[in-house]
Amino acid sequence: MTAPTIRDVAARAGVSKSLVSLVLRGAKGVRPEKRAAVLAAVEELGYRPNAAARSLSERRTRTVGVLLNDLRNPWFVELLDGLNSRLYDSGLHTLLADGHLNRRLGEDLTRTFAELRVDGLVAVGTLHDPGALRVAAGRVPTVVAGTREPVLPGVDLIAGDDELGARLATEHLIALGHRHIAHIAGRGAVGDLRRRSFVATMREHGLAATAVVEQGDLTEEGGYRATVRLLSRTRRPTAVFAVNDMACVGALSAAEESGLRVPRDLSLVGYDNTYLSRLRHLWLTTVDNAGHEVGRRAAQRLLERIDAPDRPARVDLATPALEVRGTTAAPASSA
Repeated sequence: MTAPTIRDVAARAGVSKSLVSLVLRGAKGVRPEKRAAVLAAVEELGYRPNAAARSLSERRTRTVGVLLNDLRNPWFVELLDGLNSRLYDSGLHTLLADGHLNRRLGEDLTRTFAELRVDGLVAVGTLHDPGALRVAAGRVPTVVAGTREPVLPGVDLIAGDDELGARLATEHLIALGHRHIAHIAGRGAVGDLRRRSFVATMREHGLAATAVVEQGDLTEEGGYRATVRLLSRTRRPTAVFAVNDMACVGALSAAEESGLRVPRDLSLVGYDNTYLSRLRHLWLTTVDNAGHEVGRRAAQRLLERIDAPDRPARVDLATPALEVRGTTAAPASSA
């Protein structure tokens, strides 16, 4: 049995092939009764459009390349959910590539996406080679999501407001009565923004002398090692604000191994509100970085750039919110 064709759909619906094509593309201006007849015929016949043929005729592949800095970062799951749902609503599908693997293999996946003739490109997180992204952005409509770098002409940046989020975390700890607060810092533009906001907030509250910044990274191991160093200080902090949830989980392990109880002896705050923070045995106080909203906005900005490639680039920041759970409390000395 041969697969039904667009000619079969047109015959069943009693319309022309060109009208069937308009309906399948979601074009406006088709009379409701004609659209209903075409969709009914498609359903009855089990018709599936030939994607390759459609791409040739429309000069579009209806695919979007998504290049993640590191697929292991759990916050990207929330972002991808918002991104995919918005793109799917517009008839686009995503091709996913892991930038961490890209670095190991030495391949330029942005070039691969361009060769596949994707309709657009989304770079998620800070990429190792911004130069390759610059070249790709000159060929394919591109947006950057979940980070504040690189700043490129014609490329929109969509991220959370990291300065506000870090302020929310720091002021929460100060309001609880903590004065000796440490920050496990990350690298890159996002890490710098969170670190600077922590330092500025402590200074505004007259606590610059007791603010400590310990360099870490975005991993659990990095958070663990940074916390071990913090807890070995003569005057250990009573609270730690970690650059993300993964580093915060590492901090929690280091505290427990040192015989400290969280939050009685040490309060901890993470960042991103990933699924890790919501695990019952962790239950981290954290900053919700609006990952789903960042992804949704990134998709919308990409759709707009596909329609108008030459419009000016802009920065779009989603508003974070503090999620108070079980890892923060007043310091023991003031309880």
